[in-house]
Amino acid sequence: MMLAQGQTQEPTPGQTPGQTQDQTQGQPQGQPQGNAKESPAVGGATPVQAASLQPGAAPVVPGRPRVGLVLGGGGARGAAHIGVLEVLQDLRVPVDCIAGTSMGALVTGVFASGLSPQEMRETLAKADWDDMFQDNPDFYDMSYRNKRMSQAFLPGSELGVTKEGLEYAPGVVSGQKIKAFFNELVHDDRGERLIQNLPIPISLIATNIVNGERVVMREGSLSQAMRASMSVPGLMAPVERKGAKLVDGGLVDNVPITEARERCKADIVIVVNVGSPLLQADQIGSLLSVSAQMVNILTEQNVTRSLALLKPTDIYIKPDLKGISASDFKLSDTTAQRGKDAALKVADQLKKLSVGEAQYASWVKHIEVAVPAPLTVDEIEIAGLKRVNPVDVSRNVTQQAGATLDTAVLNADLLRVYGDGYYESVDYALLRDRDRNILRVTPVEKAWGPDYLRFGLALMSDSGTGSDYSLRVGYHKTWADALGAEFLAVAEIGNRMGIAVDYYQPLDAAQQFFIEPRAVIRREKVSLFQNDEQIAQYAIVDALADVALGLRIGRLGEARAGWRQMQKRASLMIGSPFLPNIDESFGGPYVSIDLDRNDRIFNPRNGWSARASYFEPTHKGYSRLLADLSGAKQLGTDWVVQARVSYQGSPVGVLPIYDVATLGGFFNLTAFAPKQLTGDDASYGGLRIERVLGELPLGLRGDIRLGVALEAGKMGTLYTETYRTGWQNSVALYVGGETPIGPVYIGYGYSPSSGYWNAYLNIGVP
Repeated sequence: MMLAQGQTQEPTPGQTPGQTQDQTQGQPQGQPQGNAKESPAVGGATPVQAASLQPGAAPVVPGRPRVGLVLGGGGARGAAHIGVLEVLQDLRVPVDCIAGTSMGALVTGVFASGLSPQEMRETLAKADWDDMFQDNPDFYDMSYRNKRMSQAFLPGSELGVTKEGLEYAPGVVSGQKIKAFFNELVHDDRGERLIQNLPIPISLIATNIVNGERVVMREGSLSQAMRASMSVPGLMAPVERKGAKLVDGGLVDNVPITEARERCKADIVIVVNVGSPLLQADQIGSLLSVSAQMVNILTEQNVTRSLALLKPTDIYIKPDLKGISASDFKLSDTTAQRGKDAALKVADQLKKLSVGEAQYASWVKHIEVAVPAPLTVDEIEIAGLKRVNPVDVSRNVTQQAGATLDTAVLNADLLRVYGDGYYESVDYALLRDRDRNILRVTPVEKAWGPDYLRFGLALMSDSGTGSDYSLRVGYHKTWADALGAEFLAVAEIGNRMGIAVDYYQPLDAAQQFFIEPRAVIRREKVSLFQNDEQIAQYAIVDALADVALGLRIGRLGEARAGWRQMQKRASLMIGSPFLPNIDESFGGPYVSIDLDRNDRIFNPRNGWSARASYFEPTHKGYSRLLADLSGAKQLGTDWVVQARVSYQGSPVGVLPIYDVATLGGFFNLTAFAPKQLTGDDASYGGLRIERVLGELPLGLRGDIRLGVALEAGKMGTLYTETYRTGWQNSVALYVGGETPIGPVYIGYGYSPSSGYWNAYLNIGVP
């Protein structure tokens, strides 16, 4: 995929134009690279290889020139290539080789692996491109610990802590789902598809981001080469292939005319240019647009040099793609039609390359690729791990040895593995070793791990208590031992301040059971209200230490039982000097359960969550029960309904003033200030009806919604706002949703029964 075209890299000394830097597997030293030779896969030919006839050489039709096809890069605009292929098919124009870059590499690889232009158009039109650029699985399929880490820190804020210093992730998108999509397109699930064994010679262009060299891929894994050629720097992580880090080929050769001539000694080349034009002056106003324009300028230079190589007998096609950007993947059908229209305009030239029906049928038969029936998996291997215990991967793989490979199930399994958060990518290959089919799962551990810095930011403002902010920094060490121990230290500064340390120690390789000690100390300001007025403000210092034995409940959640020790100090800052200060220490056993089946981190469209905890301090005469249940359901495409009920109270005795239940705050009786109502036996119910206003751009998960919340709450025993007995109500109107910096909301709440109101602005992780 190309979001911007690239600059041509001139051949290195002693290298002919189009000569590859992609090393040939098993190739003798000194043999010219790029002249790919057939080399068997590990252990012999795969079923796909066996199905290819005379790989790498299309039949020569006597009496006609050899034709090379060039499919350039241009991101989503590259779907126009499909329409061009449809016209070539209708006019019976065979081609002898294809060279493709970026999205052109995708179309090249898919066509060469047997998908017809019509099937390609349908497949790309049905693809969920928004989801494909989201690496993680749905939230409910992430591991429980990764879920909670994602909610505590900003998405994308992960920095690796290594001996060389801090390291960043190599791209916004790792391409996990994109690669799985490519695997299906070329039928890697029926045996690894290798470029050199395709029935038509193809070349895919990439750039070595380390030295800027042009890399021509004429052999090896087809799906990997397609992924490498589409790796837009900064957006998608580079692909490591034979010692090189490969990114989008458009940076060096966006319209690879020279390679097409070299690949099959083409007499005539058909060139399809779908690159993005330079931005206009009024479109350049941000750092992002300036950067994009710089890349576009370099790209245009390399395209200009390539087009200068065209001969009078060559055929040049440039579709009219006005109004279609490099990220408009949802318009693939429209884009394909634009390509078809452009090809029809040069139909007279193309007809000169047409052959008779019998000759064309012979060519079509030659390039057809038989797809074997689903294969039986004889053995499953987990390969390449250095830190992670292979058991941690295999427990997520439901495919069984001895059973037929189920591609959909396998893709879901590998996505769950990826959702553990330890990997750059998780891929597979189906290899043939003698008479056995080996499913090799290849998780690639994060090169910038296993130690990380994570960051969280929260800005909160309401008309009842004023503004509040906090910055959270966490040091997270994973895989401290073979069982997967983790250490987390967090510091928080701002209106809320504190430190916390946590050590998670699994007790078995499958991480079914664990022990987890932790300690937290935190200081925050809390206001007291009476008669809707703020009458005092306390500085509350909470110190907590606990240790728990835990049980992991699949990916659904976990249950714990342990001992908790707490100390609470409340010092009066503002208010009557007759109000008391508090200093209490207490401890006792507790149990908890936390289940989460929501499909998104903060603002689900579908799913539910449930949590409950029970704590009974010894010798204090009370206990504390917390229960919370919420659910979400999407109605149609634009509406979401969410509901929540909760209870806080003491089944034994009454909650003391230093350990109270609270109501008030955004989505917790929005009309009231945060923690405005305090006491015992707090019951709450809320219903939210939301209209989805729009999705975030490609590569970002989340949406913006306009919603109304209907809420009711009741405090059985009141310590503040003592006259607010019985049920209190609230109606809230808000706009916001899930964003890359966490949830963002602007809201207004009003209580019809009391006339009280409150306005909110919330930004960042809670």
